[in-house]
Amino acid sequence: MAYLNKMKIAEARDALKKGDVTSVELTEACLSAIDAAGALNAFVHKTPEIAMERAKAADARLKSGDAPAMCGIPVGIKDLFCTKGVESQAASGILEHFKPEYESTVSQNLADAGAVMLGKLNMDEFAMGSSNETSVYGNAVNPWRRGNEDTALTPGGSSGGSASAVAADLCLAATGTDTGGSIRQPAAFTGITGIKPTYGRCSRWGIIAFASSLDQAGPMTKDVRDAAIMLEAMCSHDPKDSTSADIAVPDFEAMLTGDIKGKVIGIPREYRMDGMPDEIEKLWADGTAMLKDAGARIIDISLPHTKYALPAYYVIAPAEASSNLARYDGVRYGHRAKLESGEGIVDMYEKTRAEGFGAEVKRRIMVGTYVLSAGFYDAYYNRARKVRTLIKRDFDEAFEQGVDAILTPTTPSAAFGLGEMADADPVQMYLNDVFTVTVNLAGLPGISVPAGLDSKGLPLGLQLIGRPWEEGDLLNTAYALEQAAGFVSKPEKWW
Repeated sequence: MAYLNKMKIAEARDALKKGDVTSVELTEACLSAIDAAGALNAFVHKTPEIAMERAKAADARLKSGDAPAMCGIPVGIKDLFCTKGVESQAASGILEHFKPEYESTVSQNLADAGAVMLGKLNMDEFAMGSSNETSVYGNAVNPWRRGNEDTALTPGGSSGGSASAVAADLCLAATGTDTGGSIRQPAAFTGITGIKPTYGRCSRWGIIAFASSLDQAGPMTKDVRDAAIMLEAMCSHDPKDSTSADIAVPDFEAMLTGDIKGKVIGIPREYRMDGMPDEIEKLWADGTAMLKDAGARIIDISLPHTKYALPAYYVIAPAEASSNLARYDGVRYGHRAKLESGEGIVDMYEKTRAEGFGAEVKRRIMVGTYVLSAGFYDAYYNRARKVRTLIKRDFDEAFEQGVDAILTPTTPSAAFGLGEMADADPVQMYLNDVFTVTVNLAGLPGISVPAGLDSKGLPLGLQLIGRPWEEGDLLNTAYALEQAAGFVSKPEKWW
């Protein structure tokens, strides 16, 4: 039954309801795959006892006939989601051995739907990174390889463990979070589908905060249909989250008709960056042609403030991180530094934070503290907020012109080697988010769909950006693109 872990959510759901397979069998297949894939370092806290308990409960629920679509489906949970009684460290040393006494709303929604938690997934520390190289657990590794090379590649970040696990069939799907592209970029790097819903669609309660006005949870799956199924289970209005929208959650899967005749797809001229690789240009052109052939109308649009998005993002996000991460001081939970005789509480704060946070997190805390400080608040933070408003207005004006979705590349390149950017200017790493951060700044839904391979056999993704709260329409457009692209490639197993 080892093949069971290769199933998609939709086919596993149908097989479970027919009685062709049990959740216990699915779960056992995934647990075996996880144990055999240590080289990927995707799962960092395994929970086989919880998994088997939930799988047995799911099988009983399935027999009773009262089973939602996600019932019995084995999934991985990003380490950013608090899970009751299970380590939830945000891949940081400062939260060492932290086991919450509560469950995040999203993971609780999945549990209530009968999903089976296999364990916690690797990620960049506090979701700060684009390569999964800032994790206290060590690097997560992409299951793909460049041609015949043995170079270990990044699975992207911050949801690198989630992307690697789904691409390698260690789980049928996984949760991710997206602050500036952290679902969509790793999805593109690993040949899977990832959707960031509209800000407020999924509750942020119980998700360890990075940048509160940007963070949003979403599913990472093997195809668009699976994304639609899982997203519906994750979404809900949550009174515990003041930014959670009280909007009905539709049946996203039922909206997947593949019919996009008459839809208007915008191609933003500002996304044609200098030095964009020819392969990315071609992929974008091919995707545009696919949507046109499917009956969509293609128009050029302008998003004139796009060039300011990265600078604005890397002011706003560190500012919010500086504020959010001020709570980690070693007093009540997590890592606490050992003090020498005569040292006091201030020394404890300083030493704990110096030891507990990694270099990238420290960098962003310092940047954020600086831009929020007296004398610089107006020059940097307030100006970045004004730019954010202009970026959102650009999208609003495009949608007012009748645009239904916007097509762009997801990333400026395929996956790069782990360590290849270690000595580069940090800004070079930040450029991985060039096509994705605008979506978070504007609070819009965005999805990455695998659409082709580069010359070395690595997956490349295309991004679709949709209207706020219209994830169903966006998923349907992505479904049409997925059908046209016909991407079925999988990494050859080497781990």
